[in-house]
Amino acid sequence: MTLADCEAVATVRVRGWQSAYAGLMPQAHLDAMDIAEDAAVRRRRLTSRNGVVNVVAERPGAGVVGWAALGPYREEGRRLARGELYAIYVLPEQTGTGVGRALMTEALARATAAGHPDLALWVLKENAPARRFYERAGFHADGAEEPYDVDGVAVPEVRYVRALCASDQ
Repeated sequence: MTLADCEAVATVRVRGWQSAYAGLMPQAHLDAMDIAEDAAVRRRRLTSRNGVVNVVAERPGAGVVGWAALGPYREEGRRLARGELYAIYVLPEQTGTGVGRALMTEALARATAAGHPDLALWVLKENAPARRFYERAGFHADGAEEPYDVDGVAVPEVRYVRALCASDQ
């Protein structure tokens, strides 16, 4: 991902949230998401040298159609050896086309190359399609749950984990 990709990545993220989380979090929150504001956040984070790896998926003629971000696992302000997949989104019209699988393959390879023993992620408990996607990629729920609040509405998350090994590259 480059600075020139930030607007496209923001579009992927915002449209991805609006599609994937419809009915799972307040619609007013989803409707209020702003691509320009999100692009500014992407730019700040990309230039902060915070150890986050951002990967984009592109299609000829369509440009950026997917995005993933990963780095060290964050727990109570500490970074651990475990890796964390912070985000993976594709444009809604790209769902089911292999873009998400390609991003996951690249994320697993990057996490393995970085020396992480495993990769964790958090997913909304009620997001059945995303949970199936992660399970097909070899992740499993490890029993950890966290509350997540969106505009006063509880949308709990569950943690998924996958062990990494050299053969994941």
